[in-house]
Amino acid sequence: MLRMNEDCVTDVTTPARFPTGSARRHTSWAGVALLAVCAGALLFALHRAGQTARGITRMDLVAVSSAAVIVVHGRVLGRPFTALHVGFAGALVLTGVFIGLSGHPGGALLGVVAAAVVFVWPSDSRYQPAALDAVSVLVDQTREDPLAPFAMAPGKSYVFSSDGAAALAYRAVAGFAVVSGDPIGDPACYGEVVGDFAALCRAQGWRIVVLGASAHQVGMWQSDLVPGPRLRAISFGRDVVVDVDRFDLVGRSKRNLRQAVNRTHNALVTTEVVVERDLDEGLRRELLEVIDTSHKNTHRGFSMMLGRVLSGRYPGVLLIIARGRAGRVEAFQRYVSAGNGSDLSLDLPWRRPDAPNGVDERLAVDMIAWAKGHGFQRVSLSFAPFPDLFANASTNAALRVLRLLAHAGDRVLKLESLYRYLRKFDAMSERRYVLLPLIGVLPAAVVLMALEFAPHRDLRD
Repeated sequence: MLRMNEDCVTDVTTPARFPTGSARRHTSWAGVALLAVCAGALLFALHRAGQTARGITRMDLVAVSSAAVIVVHGRVLGRPFTALHVGFAGALVLTGVFIGLSGHPGGALLGVVAAAVVFVWPSDSRYQPAALDAVSVLVDQTREDPLAPFAMAPGKSYVFSSDGAAALAYRAVAGFAVVSGDPIGDPACYGEVVGDFAALCRAQGWRIVVLGASAHQVGMWQSDLVPGPRLRAISFGRDVVVDVDRFDLVGRSKRNLRQAVNRTHNALVTTEVVVERDLDEGLRRELLEVIDTSHKNTHRGFSMMLGRVLSGRYPGVLLIIARGRAGRVEAFQRYVSAGNGSDLSLDLPWRRPDAPNGVDERLAVDMIAWAKGHGFQRVSLSFAPFPDLFANASTNAALRVLRLLAHAGDRVLKLESLYRYLRKFDAMSERRYVLLPLIGVLPAAVVLMALEFAPHRDLRD
């Protein structure tokens, strides 16, 4: 599948990796032939090892049945049988046969089961760094979507509309194609992009999962554009978006925020906003020192993290930097713009462990003021996972248990700490949803957890 326009040529799927038409029929027939050879080789190896048909054990039947179930399941999911799959599966069978002929019949059984697993193993998606320029243009055209800038993050693949006016970012892992947020670009083309993506998933045997869909796009994923099992939508948090024209520090609801900001003024903290691409080497070294001392070289995230900090790789990236009374950089935050100068989204914050109390709040408040003065309309300060869990003092036993678990795990996941910080801004906004098929929900959940919580260590170029 090749998507072209005047500005970009994006290879969404390469024929060598994803065969179609006659090539797929050829590899499918090759797969059937391989299964026949496997069965013959297994019987031969068992016979030579002294297990005639009369001596076949229950373990033999379990192994052969398991292999058959694995292959049939893969075919039901539409997994393609490529030449690479056939080659690796054949090598495993031959290895098992050799072990079986050496007097270990269990080796032949293990070889066939392993061959069945490899035979239907799903292909992963390919990272498309060449698409960055086209994607950044679409991000700049996308308004009121705090997650749009993170479509540029490394490791993601894309499906573009036929005219290149819209795109969808995703990553395929272990048979699940996980979509990152909503499509970007022209909303009139979102339906085409989703339909093409669903067709791509059918061709590759991937099951669709959407992480971070906005409320007004959930229906598109549950429509006829996405055939097959209906995707179940589950709310898992809310955007935190500040309307810069309405924001102030007045009132009881902003008391804690106002006090935090005042503490930094009393500590003579100053702030400045710089463009990441304009960093000089001296300032870059100062910021790298903050990253190193913050013990945050490892970060987690898929749909809400950009990565490659201080690289200058991405357009529209701004840094707001806080200095203490001695001029030392105490903390900084990274923001990414979208919507042709209408939206800013926080990527990640860093601070020294001994930075003045309230410096995070001060950076956010000053960034909101800077954004207002430069024509921006909205600033997204992060995402609040499961805010209802912490906001409501429910007597429900299940909610109390979940709240206790979140509190116990706060040193690692920081869910409760993040909620306490974000509620100071009184800016809870639109809900976000994860959409996933109920069939296979457990492996889908494992893939989502791996993408969101697996550490990303190489954030810097």
